[in-house]
Amino acid sequence: MYQYDDYDRALVTERVAQFRDQVERYQAGQLSEDEFLPLRLQNGLYLQKHAYMLRVAIPYGVLSANQLRALAQVSDRFDKGYGHFTTRQNIQFNWVKLPEVPDLLAYLAEHDMHAIQTSGNVVRNVTTEAFAGVAADEVYDPRIFAEIIRQWSTINPEFLFLPRKFKIAVNASEEDRAAVRIHDVGLYLFRDSEGELYFKVMVGGGLGRTPFISQVLNEKLPWRDLLTYLEAVLRVFNRYGRRDSKYKARIKILVNTLGIDAFKAEVEQEFQQIPKDINGLTESELSRIASQFLPAVYETLGETDLEFATHLQNNEAFSDWYDLNVRSHKVSGYRSVVISTKFPNNIPGDVTSAQMRGIADIAERFGFGEVRVTHEQNLVLPDIP
Repeated sequence: MYQYDDYDRALVTERVAQFRDQVERYQAGQLSEDEFLPLRLQNGLYLQKHAYMLRVAIPYGVLSANQLRALAQVSDRFDKGYGHFTTRQNIQFNWVKLPEVPDLLAYLAEHDMHAIQTSGNVVRNVTTEAFAGVAADEVYDPRIFAEIIRQWSTINPEFLFLPRKFKIAVNASEEDRAAVRIHDVGLYLFRDSEGELYFKVMVGGGLGRTPFISQVLNEKLPWRDLLTYLEAVLRVFNRYGRRDSKYKARIKILVNTLGIDAFKAEVEQEFQQIPKDINGLTESELSRIASQFLPAVYETLGETDLEFATHLQNNEAFSDWYDLNVRSHKVSGYRSVVISTKFPNNIPGDVTSAQMRGIADIAERFGFGEVRVTHEQNLVLPDIP
């Protein structure tokens, strides 16, 4: 998984200190409710009917076992002993107290976590499929591009006050396991006949009260132009997106109103005006980000095990569970295992602190200490022999 560097840690720590000051000023009456609203939203803090809710970022759904234990500790110390994993691979704590939120965020920062841009009219957590990096059918690890987009969009001053929230998903397999077509921008990563990487760019998807399936914006975008092209899309959205009604402010409404051809023309015009050397990606930058994803040290294992195959054949219940919850892996002898959060009398996505600690222990005992969050609000152990 991705390893924070000194810059990442400094940014998160500074943001905690900044928000602590903002909370203190709000409680002292120096900031009005309207002034405090966008500040708390950009730090993942919602005001619900009975309490504040904090949404914590889990970039592209990847957690270490220690981070999962830290989330368990947060749920015990600051909430009611559980957390809620979301359809966009984050986690929410629904009963936090405003005066305690800065301490909560400081504790998260100690474990390389944060809540930056998990709410508000900003570029939200970039998502991908839960099996990224281990899927047997992916053309490239989509987490690398998701991380590049995350770094580029985090506290980017040009996109901190968009007309409405903006969600991006990246997929690198023929099967769409990242729900790409219901995102504001969806990116399909593929290789052409010569093995070169490109993106098929989709725009204008979303659910809610006005659902739309996204449309093709660019059939074959070179990967080096990814950030420049995304900036062009966001500039067009920032300029023409509606701000008079939050129900009509999403980019899907703008695309549907203008029509995909007119929207594409606006994006292409903006794209041509942006100097390509500002956000243009390079091989060295791609390699730098990739190097921060520490690879697992796999053993050499056979693909079949006679004892296991016999057990699978003779135990119908286990066979049914295996078919539903175990996925193929790019490394022979390994599988990815899904842990469902859906069982009787449980809200999908709700996981107790004890369950989090238990899953963290299992991830370390049987895998490489890594856990993933899925769009179905389940958890995944990605590397199980």
